[in-house]
Amino acid sequence: MQSHRTLSATQINQDLLAFVLHTPRWFWLAAGGLALILGVAALGETAMIYVGLQLLGLTDTVYWAVLITNFIFWVGISHAGVMISSILRLTQAEWRRPITRAAEVLAIFSLATAGLFPLIHTGRIWRTAYWIFPYDFTRNIWPNVRSALIWDPSAIVTYLTGTVLFVYVGLIPDLAVARDRATGWRRSLYRRLAMGFIGTHRQWRIQSAAGMLLSALILAVFVSVHSIVAWDLSMAILPAWHSTALAPYFVIGAVHSGVAAVVTTMAVLRRALHLEDYVTREHFDAIGRLQIVVVLAYLFFFLLDLYFGLFERDPVELRIWQLRLLTPPISWLFHVQVITTLAIPFPLWLLRRVRRSIPAMLAISLVVNAGMFLERYILVVTPLLYKQPFVFTWVDAYTPRPLEYLFTGASVALVALGLLVFAKLVPIVPLWEQKQGQILHRTVVIGRSAIPAALREHPE
Repeated sequence: MQSHRTLSATQINQDLLAFVLHTPRWFWLAAGGLALILGVAALGETAMIYVGLQLLGLTDTVYWAVLITNFIFWVGISHAGVMISSILRLTQAEWRRPITRAAEVLAIFSLATAGLFPLIHTGRIWRTAYWIFPYDFTRNIWPNVRSALIWDPSAIVTYLTGTVLFVYVGLIPDLAVARDRATGWRRSLYRRLAMGFIGTHRQWRIQSAAGMLLSALILAVFVSVHSIVAWDLSMAILPAWHSTALAPYFVIGAVHSGVAAVVTTMAVLRRALHLEDYVTREHFDAIGRLQIVVVLAYLFFFLLDLYFGLFERDPVELRIWQLRLLTPPISWLFHVQVITTLAIPFPLWLLRRVRRSIPAMLAISLVVNAGMFLERYILVVTPLLYKQPFVFTWVDAYTPRPLEYLFTGASVALVALGLLVFAKLVPIVPLWEQKQGQILHRTVVIGRSAIPAALREHPE
């Protein structure tokens, strides 16, 4: 499937460490612009702490809205990075090598960003202490551990810890290479992080075994985390939320949006860091084939959620689907969501020339994630917009305020800034993976046959 390019170890080091050891001017411009957006959002958060939640568009019925939508959306984005890396590592797929680290780092910063939104949603951040400590120390009143809202912090902290370990184990050989080539404070930093790695046979075996073990363990966490996020809704006795279909629907939706985010990340990094020799059209073709499978699974669970709502024949549930399908402006958002997540990407991904076109794949990935954000928004908000008693009008529509738009834009800036700074500190494409791939691709001609020059050694 993949056309292989022969690169020497010296060239790999020079190419992939160039951005780490040398700082172009555009880095400061990009980092400064993103930091400015985050600064404005920090001022908005300060104003909300001082004034209160009335700066948001929340109503007496719509108490979960854009902030919780962002939380669910970014948790979903974080899933595909770990899924792609762990599954492809376990199956020894060769085309994984240039994209695994960027996908894993995207998962870390997406998950960290998601964790901020429940804190912002509280209005007064110190109230989150009630999730950990007793409400009343004298009477020893503790939070209800049977609440799904208490499960969330445990699941997210576990997932974030596992993802950080997963990334760090794969980073150790590259940190050792950077240590040997850096100077000044960078050399001291890389020396501490590399933990004495010098590439002995025993060290490589331990590193390989640890990577495979974490790949297997983190898959179970990957599935459970977004299921628990879905239980935030489905454990509530509320029509359109109280459904057993939400957990698998959320998981496959997370994979759908997350794989698209990986495509966006790789397309941007490929252009910005000049990785054309490492991230090729064949990689986008392979991810496009994966997205065909994912979008079909997403379509199945999307229709399953629809069937559960319609065939249950609950009057309130039917009214909510009437709102989504037939009542503007919510119905307009619903139709845009269907078009952007299903109607546009699926037929285009079937075309090989589209999958191999990087601008086309980038555009489709952005469209998919815009649609997935709308999907999360519709799932969260519409069940809270019930019809008033004895009349056929809905309660006052929820309208997002400027501060909610600002927080949404700042979340994108935070993830982008995290990826940019990480790529500045360590190689975003694994050096050791590329060198290993070069060795495994070498062949020796014996008579009329070409056989591999090296055999893959699996850890015992």
